[in-house]
Amino acid sequence: MYLELPRMNRRSTLKGLAMGAAAAFAGVPRAEAASSGLPRHSGREAVAADVLVCGGGPAGIAAALMAARQGCTTLLVERYGRLGGMAVQALVGPIMGRVQSAWVDQILERVGGRNVDYEFIDLAYAGLLSEAGAGFLLHAPVLAPVCDGNRVTGVTLLTKQGTVDITAKITVDATGDGDIAYATGAAYDQGRAAGPSWEADGLCQPMSIMFRVSGVAHEETMEAQGGRRTYRFPDGRSWNDVTRDAHASGELPPTVGFIRTYLSRREDQRVINATQVNGLDGTDARDLTKAELDGRRQVHAIVEFLRKRAPGFQDAYVSAMPAVIGVRETRRIRGLATLTLRDLLEGSKSDAAVVRGASYPVDIHNPTGIGQAMGFLPGNDPQVQPYDIPFGCLVPETVDGLLVAGRCISGSHEAMASYRVQGIAMATGIAAGAAAALAARAGMQPRAVDVKRVQDIVFDGKPG
Repeated sequence: MYLELPRMNRRSTLKGLAMGAAAAFAGVPRAEAASSGLPRHSGREAVAADVLVCGGGPAGIAAALMAARQGCTTLLVERYGRLGGMAVQALVGPIMGRVQSAWVDQILERVGGRNVDYEFIDLAYAGLLSEAGAGFLLHAPVLAPVCDGNRVTGVTLLTKQGTVDITAKITVDATGDGDIAYATGAAYDQGRAAGPSWEADGLCQPMSIMFRVSGVAHEETMEAQGGRRTYRFPDGRSWNDVTRDAHASGELPPTVGFIRTYLSRREDQRVINATQVNGLDGTDARDLTKAELDGRRQVHAIVEFLRKRAPGFQDAYVSAMPAVIGVRETRRIRGLATLTLRDLLEGSKSDAAVVRGASYPVDIHNPTGIGQAMGFLPGNDPQVQPYDIPFGCLVPETVDGLLVAGRCISGSHEAMASYRVQGIAMATGIAAGAAAALAARAGMQPRAVDVKRVQDIVFDGKPG
């Protein structure tokens, strides 16, 4: 039985939350040594920063790093207790998506590469932020943006000690869901419009509970014998054939037709991407509640199936479950530019590019059934040509004082299915942080920033 909540629009929701919040904030604790420039205070006195970054995933971390490295007083706020976003909260890994960026390469090298260390990657990110001089505050969800007309001037945090106002010259929305932009009234899109093989229905990609199993006999596994895609069972079937047949026979849950097994940092472990919850909205608390429970319930049948059918999994057991469900798609904030499927398939180039060479398949998990929406079998997704992401995709159409980074940037449902992954999200954060620093130091709006100056930093600047 799920809690029934009244339908509320964005304005009434924020008003209701604010009325119930505590009226005073006892003090912002220092986040490592890096935030020592942010004063403790009492009452509703505002804490000030040049650049405020909301969201501690790869995009937000990269944005805060770049802003701090450009000499700006920078604060990152994260609603959960760990940095790293979906990698630590939802066990999403490895870090996928390629870009032409020495900055991304350096970050990945510092955190241990693309094969995610779920237990300690948050500390590696914290070390990077501290070295750059960027402050960060955990357990600090954003209650509401603070606006002057159509310009964002900061946010109000809701903490254990009450509410606290953060003022900022420029704010970066790296929440994944575009929460800050949405709350300002910015225009956005969500779900799919009419596409190559579907009608317009507003559905988003399904959510998934990823989990880790241990007790795997590595030498017997498909990965040790050429990989899942090339492995063949004695009857000639592939792993995808076996799982699809199991779905058809009812051996697997109705929405589970394919099981992806990823190598972990230990040979006796695998990270499993198989659960699927369709038809729900990742921005609705009721839908999220249902998705969390339904997704976790699917794990039992999947593990039993792995023990029976997957070579080397006979003694496998669940050794880690995520803190939250993995959400692939929610809001896409409309920007001054918009990426489309054609841009990706043609490898579109732009004079205003702030990300170059982005590359990842158009990976649309089917919102209405199993498999993929565009290339039914996993691994058959449409391949892209390395494409550029223009600066305008990071700048909301009608809101000033704000940039967006990560999967909530401006693009179509199909384009987002490529740029939503962590490696590309990180590159958009680098661009947003550089642009935010330029705008903050010059006292201008992000839309007025000279793109060539952003390019000088993100393409020609030397990490170090």
